[in-house]
Amino acid sequence: MSGVDNESPVYLHQLPVPGEDQYVSLALVNTLFTVSHGEVDLLDGAEAAHLWLVRHALLPDKVALNGRQSGRLRALREALRLLFAARAAGARPPGDALDTLNATLAAAPATPRLDWGADGPRRADVPDAGNPAAAALSLLAEDAADLLTGTDAAQLTECAAQGCARWFLRSHGARRWCTTKCGNRVRAARAYAARKASSP
Repeated sequence: MSGVDNESPVYLHQLPVPGEDQYVSLALVNTLFTVSHGEVDLLDGAEAAHLWLVRHALLPDKVALNGRQSGRLRALREALRLLFAARAAGARPPGDALDTLNATLAAAPATPRLDWGADGPRRADVPDAGNPAAAALSLLAEDAADLLTGTDAAQLTECAAQGCARWFLRSHGARRWCTTKCGNRVRAARAYAARKASSP
């Protein structure tokens, strides 16, 4: 997360995982994670959810976010977790998760338009300016739909390290951990267990 100051809690300095720079919906799913002292929720409350949306350039700073809207953001996150898990398992997702994503997409649909710049015409989708919070959630849902239906979906993986529930895009088939930190933690635990098993 760029722009985090040095005064912020250490858990805000989590290393980004592969894919978060391409898909903001992946970053959204990873706002709930575990550190040594317990679970951390970067969307815990309207103020925290507002800050996360502003930091990811999804919502202007001056636009307030109320409790109901931040609740919808958390509900979208939970739906995406279920959809990502279903996609990774090659299974059908729960209907309510799919309904949540589709309702979020429909809440503030972007208006398609044609822009014509120096490099020629291109399609542009303009977010609904009348409801910035719904538009932000709709953009997240659209991003997730692009991830789930695109070629990158085959690389969508949950970190295999115990206690880590972050999702990432595998850069190669053998990768099982979201960061080297998780990989090192798993290897250290295995080495400790092996030493303990071999000691008299």
